[in-house]
Amino acid sequence: MKPYKVIALAALIGLTSCKKDVKPEITTEDTKTTEIEAPRKTPLEIVPIEHATLSIEFGEDIIYIDPVGDFKAKNLNMSPSYILITDIHPDHLSLKTLESFNLKGTKIIAPEAVKEQLSKQLASQTIVLKNGEIQETKNFSVEAVPMYNLREEALQYHPKGRGNGYILTLGDQRIYISGDTEDIPEMRALKNIDKAFICMNLPYTMTVKSAADAVLEFAPTEVYPYHYRGTEGLSDVNLFKTIVLENNRGIEVIQWDWYKSNE
Repeated sequence: MKPYKVIALAALIGLTSCKKDVKPEITTEDTKTTEIEAPRKTPLEIVPIEHATLSIEFGEDIIYIDPVGDFKAKNLNMSPSYILITDIHPDHLSLKTLESFNLKGTKIIAPEAVKEQLSKQLASQTIVLKNGEIQETKNFSVEAVPMYNLREEALQYHPKGRGNGYILTLGDQRIYISGDTEDIPEMRALKNIDKAFICMNLPYTMTVKSAADAVLEFAPTEVYPYHYRGTEGLSDVNLFKTIVLENNRGIEVIQWDWYKSNE
């Protein structure tokens, strides 16, 4: 597999590289924060922006996932090739942010519920994907996958079929974006995922332990905790890492600070 790298705006926390099927004791050293110089530019770059918002640059394409916030203030490119939106909630869909872009030639990929929230012009640029559907572009493909709640008390937040998680296939890399979900059977059944961005916040998505258990089931090569701010503050992503590494040291857990701008 081509050794793509990832570039971050924030600190990368606890990068590890271990042999498979080895299960050493987890120590405090495993989870400490380490400042790492950003790698050189590569054909695939992923930049964490904040909470559920990230950008992916692949060749000539700039892809924004759930763009929210002031991109001009962050000095980010204002002319993306594609925008993927997972759901209708304001931490995923911001009309103000969308209107700040130069969207001439931009395609938006989103579920029907999102399209219904857009202006007539933006709706005309939107490709609607239902769970299970795939959109092929010139350079990559996007598959919409389910994202929803399982707990009775959380069903009001994300009913099945309204929102999309996404699997992007870029070259030989398969990148999973969970969106707002619990550890649903469809996520546990994923295959051949290279990079997985996994949510974990209550009451809206799932617990740290549920997220770790699901990740251990489908075993991506790399996992990135994201979308981990809930009503009680930030979830314990160090605990997530510990649970994963105690059970499978072949999964690399990469922790970025998605909330550094709020400090």
